[in-house]
Amino acid sequence: MRLDFTGQTVVVTGATRGIGKQIADDFAALGATLVLTATSPEAVEALNAEGDGRRRWHAVDFTDPSSAAAFADALEGMARIDVCVNNAGINRINPVDETRLEDWNDVVAVNLTGPMLVTRAVSRVMKRAGYGRIVNIGSIFGSVSREKRSVYSTTKFGIRGLTVASSNDLARHGILVNSVSPGFVLTDLTRRILSEAERDELARQVPAGRLARPEDISPAVLFLCSGLNTYITGQDMVVDGGFLNV
Repeated sequence: MRLDFTGQTVVVTGATRGIGKQIADDFAALGATLVLTATSPEAVEALNAEGDGRRRWHAVDFTDPSSAAAFADALEGMARIDVCVNNAGINRINPVDETRLEDWNDVVAVNLTGPMLVTRAVSRVMKRAGYGRIVNIGSIFGSVSREKRSVYSTTKFGIRGLTVASSNDLARHGILVNSVSPGFVLTDLTRRILSEAERDELARQVPAGRLARPEDISPAVLFLCSGLNTYITGQDMVVDGGFLNV
């Protein structure tokens, strides 16, 4: 048995860097045709100009209701969508008593409202075919939390609710909905916000002895989105090197 997405149309939000880029690259390597999002219109124009025809980029700002709605409408108008990965996400770190309403609204819009709108749109297309796979990218902060993570954790706990509830609605239509929750992942953002010493200290807290790489997360997503998954739905796959177990 092997993974093969040849002939399938796959949607991945937030695909320009980190986990999202890895997921998109892996789907492309396995034959998929991709519908991808980025926030910068200039970047999208350049990406579409240099593309190979199997990746179509859309400029989407999920903090802008009209932009998010336009993308959802575009998805709903597609003839076929086999797979959707709701990956786009942002974080704003502050103690709860210093949280700004603007930050709350932005993080909820990108991390929770965006996945709901995209799920609603793609599921309508998938129901017509009687087949679909949806994976929401969660976080270990949807199970535990830390200081200054009240807004982010709220959205990631919410993603679990969206996953479970929508899986109940869609399973009878051949659509399986799951989430993948990464632990601490070594991305460009992690390198910017944490010093090398801080990264080393964090890695020592992980039983696997290191931070995750984006390529550690992508295989879990690929499996859940593949035809090898025929009966798993409403579940959360934690990919954290054992961190939640200690």
